[in-house]
Amino acid sequence: MKKIVALSKAFISSVILMMSCTKDLDQFPTIETTSENVYTSLEGYKSVMAKLYGSFAVAGNNRGDGDADMASSTASWGYLRVYFNMQEVPTDELIYSWAGGDNMVDLQFMSWGASDTWVSAMYYRIYYSIALANEFLRNAGDDKIAGFSDSEKSEIQSFKAEARFLRALAYTHAMDLYGNVPFVQETDPVSAFFPQRITRSDLFDFIEKELVAISDILPAPKQNQYGRVSRGASWALLAKNYLNAEIYTGKARYNDCVTYSKKVIDAGYTLESDYKKLFNADNDKRTNEIIFAIQADVERTNSWGATTYLVNGPIVGSMKAADYGVLSGWNSFRTLREFVKLFEANDQRGRFWKDGQSLDVDDPSTISQGYGVIKFTNLYDNGTSKTDEGMVNTDFPMIRLADVYLTYAEGTLRNGGGNLNEALALVNSLRQRAYGNASGNISTAQLNLDFILAERGRELFWEATRRTDLIRFGKFTTNAYLWQWKGGSVDGVAVDSKYNLYPIPTTDLSANPNLIPTTGY
Repeated sequence: MKKIVALSKAFISSVILMMSCTKDLDQFPTIETTSENVYTSLEGYKSVMAKLYGSFAVAGNNRGDGDADMASSTASWGYLRVYFNMQEVPTDELIYSWAGGDNMVDLQFMSWGASDTWVSAMYYRIYYSIALANEFLRNAGDDKIAGFSDSEKSEIQSFKAEARFLRALAYTHAMDLYGNVPFVQETDPVSAFFPQRITRSDLFDFIEKELVAISDILPAPKQNQYGRVSRGASWALLAKNYLNAEIYTGKARYNDCVTYSKKVIDAGYTLESDYKKLFNADNDKRTNEIIFAIQADVERTNSWGATTYLVNGPIVGSMKAADYGVLSGWNSFRTLREFVKLFEANDQRGRFWKDGQSLDVDDPSTISQGYGVIKFTNLYDNGTSKTDEGMVNTDFPMIRLADVYLTYAEGTLRNGGGNLNEALALVNSLRQRAYGNASGNISTAQLNLDFILAERGRELFWEATRRTDLIRFGKFTTNAYLWQWKGGSVDGVAVDSKYNLYPIPTTDLSANPNLIPTTGY
């Protein structure tokens, strides 16, 4: 069965959404009450889990994000589309065409403030997913499921671990993007209250404890139904958080990064032989490499955000939409010369559309400036496609094995105790896939941190990792690395270090006296 996510209209209509003390439902949802008939059967629990998984993929309960979960126009684009913008638009990997019309100028030029619509949209999407997870967990305790059969209890306990993972994922994004944030658990009251502020370091500790605790409860790697998480996902998220621990907490955790990366590497996953197939409409078949995916399906989870955005958005200029399995190109984004220069000619990951496109971008709004990028498509393996007005079937690989390989290699280079020869072999396996042979292999002497950052760009571009990576390497806001239009300058300039974090939105600062403005904003 390709997709498991089917949204439960009955469930969501039974939930009163409001998570801050504010009554502005366009801004911040929280769970206040739940329909009494939702949690009376295993199917009811499944419907809630479907909604929780679906909250990362779609923004509403009907076709194309209809019957939106949140009325705010920007938040209505959905979690993944907003997250992609936050992680990619301010970086060297993307230049956006309609920045003015989509209120993305400040995001593109790293000049946002606490009232920015995209900053707010991401914040509230994160807490919407956290609210759904907390609501599920409130109703999955032993007392709540006492009347179920043993087999049903076992399945609900697995659901419970998955809900804790998805909450940890959302909190990881909150920690990474915003730093010190409000903190809400299932043990908190469901009525209106002021959530307490948690520091970034304390939130890191909470996420770590949650992921460690559920690792033995979740199904073994590759043993859960497609689209649902296994312990491989929890290990991989732990490894990623440990890689960034020095940024989040001030304390390096590279040994733990290597340990958990190795757990994933030894768990039986393997690289997909064809890089392109990781990003097409049949990528639900790539369970050998994709550890956790955000699903898309034109029949069940169709959205104008998510991967519909990533397939249609980059079709620019003379590119033909039908070649990518959709109906029209949106001319939304291209890439920048500094990113293009990361690729050697024989690296097959660097698939750029140059026809009618210039390398340099003198005017971000000029669609013919900046190369097009070919990565996500809506084509099946056999070259056919199925679409619904341009919406797609391509899943988004939120966690995949190649990222873990590079995480292990970086942790090893940062004195995390890994094996350097193994790190080199893992990196070269990615490059052999990229080049089609061993011509792109590197030596131990070439395997250094600068190489790792560049290789992460080549392997993981447009997979919502770039901002986090550049911050970890000290190159996001500083003059250590400049790209076109960084800081709003055609050749790039350094910006204030405050932009390593997005600010807590003004709306929530006004609503919750426990919160403190983000430093510098």
